[in-house]
Amino acid sequence: MDLSIFFAGTAGSVPTARRGLPATLLRRGADKLLIDCGEGTQRQLLKTVGLPEITEVFLTHLHVDHWLGLPGMLKSFELRDRTAPLTVFGPPGTEALMDAMRRSVFGRLRYRLRVTDLEPDAIVEFDDYEIHALRVRHRGEAYGYALIEADRPGRFDAELATRLGVTPGPDFGRLQRGETVGGVTPEQVVGETRRGRKLVFSGDTAPCDMVRVAADAADVLVHEATFLSDERDRALETGHSTARQAAELAAEAGVALLALTHLSTRYAGGEIRDEARAVFPRTEVPRDFDLIDVPFPEKGEPALHRWDPGRPRPVQAPSA
Repeated sequence: MDLSIFFAGTAGSVPTARRGLPATLLRRGADKLLIDCGEGTQRQLLKTVGLPEITEVFLTHLHVDHWLGLPGMLKSFELRDRTAPLTVFGPPGTEALMDAMRRSVFGRLRYRLRVTDLEPDAIVEFDDYEIHALRVRHRGEAYGYALIEADRPGRFDAELATRLGVTPGPDFGRLQRGETVGGVTPEQVVGETRRGRKLVFSGDTAPCDMVRVAADAADVLVHEATFLSDERDRALETGHSTARQAAELAAEAGVALLALTHLSTRYAGGEIRDEARAVFPRTEVPRDFDLIDVPFPEKGEPALHRWDPGRPRPVQAPSA
């Protein structure tokens, strides 16, 4: 099952010529989940991967830079004759906000739009993964999110099962479901359970125990890094994190890869990366349109790919 993180907007609060407002697209198989939808998000997507049939939107909080692109996107879906339903999740107040936007901006939609206020610690269940809401430390009610896949059965050794006398076909399925067949037990031919993948998104937050605990052994932690350490007081005052603080949290949590976003306009990105890597070397600072592929753990590590408009997909970033 393919799993990737596409960064449609990586700026904090104010867009720049190179960075759009917050928006991150998760693609897992046929599911397409959007975390935040800053102003201009649909144009960012149209310029790169196209405007997909997004299935769910998760808003981290209701500051305008994180949702203003959503009403226009909903209307665009209407004009494209969308028929698939779409659900918007967010902290308390999201339903009221979207109702006001419906009445004043995008109007009645022919496809089904469902808006749900999530309580702290809410879990949204999908077929074989969950999205957990994480209450974080920002101004007002704000959430991060964790995508957690279910564990997968161990690898089935068909060759060994055949040598032990099991006939290929339905009996193989019985073994994989945990039944004993002809004296052959599942433990003999099925390997250890393989863990699912975990992605954690901090949203806007000061350093937060909720994120640190949720990110334990995560494959990817996408954490905001609005400031450098010399602006630590400013970060505390506004409910944000420094690059060093995000890196310290990643190191404590033991994540495989840290991706820093929500950069203040005062930074180009390299200085954010350097401060974080001094603490946690497996740090990247994605630019708009970069992508992180997240393979199953047994198939490799997450990797950042830089966007190249001359190629059909982003290219893998150098290690330094």
